[in-house]
Amino acid sequence: MLGFITVTDTVGAADRLLTETADRLAAQGLRLAGAVQCNLDRGPDRDCDMDLRILGDAGPAIRISQSLGRGAQGCRLDSGALQQAVARAEAVLRGGADLVIVNKFGKQECFGRGFRDFIAEALARGIPVLLSVATGQLPGFRAFAGELAEPVSPATLLDWCRARAARAA
Repeated sequence: MLGFITVTDTVGAADRLLTETADRLAAQGLRLAGAVQCNLDRGPDRDCDMDLRILGDAGPAIRISQSLGRGAQGCRLDSGALQQAVARAEAVLRGGADLVIVNKFGKQECFGRGFRDFIAEALARGIPVLLSVATGQLPGFRAFAGELAEPVSPATLLDWCRARAARAA
């Protein structure tokens, strides 16, 4: 029970879709674990700030991006902050969840880091997982997920989540 979306329309579309989905499902009483990403626009010619909100956790969002200065070409991901986010999501998962939502299966997960073990743990516990995958990360995702991966269309996202959460319960 591993569903994934691939949204390529606009930058941040998958983040917004997963955040809206998580908010609606939580309002309907589903116990969620994982993380959704909120991108904060900092104006023209500036990269956005990337924050992860940990689902099922009342703590503050975690900024996972770092400012490298104008013209910098390196990766802006703060891997220490990402690991902090994973640890908080794992604590929520240990308390129980009906569904896990992870903002994305990205480069870190393709390399065996980030939320990869968290996703595997949820699946091992029989908890359905929903995440987004950028087209460039699909080969790494498929190598990880194998036959478990099931594409989900944005139009059927809520129904997929509700049905999988009910089946897991």
